[in-house]
Amino acid sequence: MEHLKENCLSLILSFTSPRDTCRVSDVSTELRSASDSDELWNTFLPPDINQILRRSISTLTYTSKKQLYFLLCDSAILLEDGNVVTFSEEVAVLDKGRCLDIRGKMKIGMLSPHTTYETYLVFKIYEDACGLDSANTSIRFVNEREEVPDDEASTVYPDPRTSAHNIEQRNGVLSRWRKDEWMEIKTGEFETGARDDDDEVETRFMSTDTNILKTGLIVQGIEFRPKQPMAIV
Repeated sequence: MEHLKENCLSLILSFTSPRDTCRVSDVSTELRSASDSDELWNTFLPPDINQILRRSISTLTYTSKKQLYFLLCDSAILLEDGNVVTFSEEVAVLDKGRCLDIRGKMKIGMLSPHTTYETYLVFKIYEDACGLDSANTSIRFVNEREEVPDDEASTVYPDPRTSAHNIEQRNGVLSRWRKDEWMEIKTGEFETGARDDDDEVETRFMSTDTNILKTGLIVQGIEFRPKQPMAIV
């Protein structure tokens, strides 16, 4: 009966956020046990977490799925193909709001020197999502410039239902589906060069028009990948 009660509490907590789950853990012994369960924290981890761990060459030491979750949030994961994955502590970034601003940073020391990288936002949208027809993206080296001016930002179209996805002639980047059932959209491109290991690069995805209500965006994280050469047809 106690195990059944814990399973029910874990199921209820799975509909909240990781941060809320940690907050309620001090309420009672039963909630603490439920909030620490591997079954619960599995629901907060990316659905392809086992594949990510198999491809990882970063050292990850953990004794529970909760500990693994926060390890992913606190550090970037270097994969065997040279890709670097970062995760957001709050997976569901936007429920409802008028200003959207997502940033991801990476130290140059985590990347290969003299290599061109691309950055991608990995996300999903609910069926009733709105206000996500278009957004702006930018990329900068933190130690070289304060912010990227609006007129230098790129336009992207994250919602595949928007009319931009059906127009052959357009300016901007479209989202695309991945094999793991998440979507991704390119947010920038940069060259590491011979910069210091402690230098940081930041990519940004934003929609700051407060006249438009935005809902239904779920973000898994941001990936930094070596740019693949274009195939010759």
